[in-house]
Amino acid sequence: MALTDLANPWVLVIAALATDVAVAAGWLLARRPRRGAGEAAPIARAEHVRALPSVARAARRRVVAIAASVALLVAAALVAGVVAARPMAAQTIRPVDTSRDIMLCLDVSGSMSEVDIEVLEVFDELLDGFEGERIGLTIFNSSPVQVFPLTDDYEFVRTHLASIRDAFDDYSSDVPEHWVGTLNGTGSSLVGDGLTACALRFDHLDSERSRSIVLATDNEVNGSGIVSLEEAATYARDAGVRVFALNPVDGKDGGVTAELTAAAETTGGRAYALRGDTTVADIVDDVREQEATALEGEARIVWRDSPDLWIVVLLVLASSGIVLLWRVRP
Repeated sequence: MALTDLANPWVLVIAALATDVAVAAGWLLARRPRRGAGEAAPIARAEHVRALPSVARAARRRVVAIAASVALLVAAALVAGVVAARPMAAQTIRPVDTSRDIMLCLDVSGSMSEVDIEVLEVFDELLDGFEGERIGLTIFNSSPVQVFPLTDDYEFVRTHLASIRDAFDDYSSDVPEHWVGTLNGTGSSLVGDGLTACALRFDHLDSERSRSIVLATDNEVNGSGIVSLEEAATYARDAGVRVFALNPVDGKDGGVTAELTAAAETTGGRAYALRGDTTVADIVDDVREQEATALEGEARIVWRDSPDLWIVVLLVLASSGIVLLWRVRP
């Protein structure tokens, strides 16, 4: 065992010094003349008694037993120092994430400005229904931009959702936060490009994962994108991604609603009215219908307390030393 395997190696040094001091003090006390030792009554022919083989053997056994008991107790004191120094053991672990991946995909075009705050509140409510799922956020208008990648740090997610939500009420900046990076193309509300970008944000494509997109858009496309909504839905389906669409204009424009519904159903997902009473619960249930698949994380070394063996050794040494001392008591 190296000192680097101890959480508090200095404790072992203190224990060793204290043991040395105790042994030295005991040796000095044993050599100090006892008071009244010269006044003991003499015993005739005592040298003949000490010369007897049986007496000599008994004396040697006593000396050996005392020496052994002292050695055991000294060793016990040192082992106690090791225990107090907290021996550590290194363990290599590879965390396994058995969650699902969900990309929030938000249309931040002008036609959505009145309902985006409501959509973000729905996104925030979705977090209450998830546990361990990795969440990401991508926003789009004429061009898509990733706000944050897939993560299971829900406090981080809530912070960024709140920041985007507050940006809709911020009129002090010419380019509010929810527009940064989303105006690099021509046109607006290019849903096909936005959905495709969201589908491309998933990682670990070589493993079978539960992947879902929650797409919030009114599907009011202005201009021509690189990818149509139908093509984006086909790509998502082929990539094993299901799309769940939140439609804020459900019931107002039959053509828009039908196109958005068809795109979601192409992927095996569904479309919901934004103000539906059971929207959040339904999305959570639908996402969880897919079986979670294990995803191995990066291996890392974890140090943990490992005093078990040393405690056993301490008990054996201490109890053995005490038994020997009891056997050789005067």
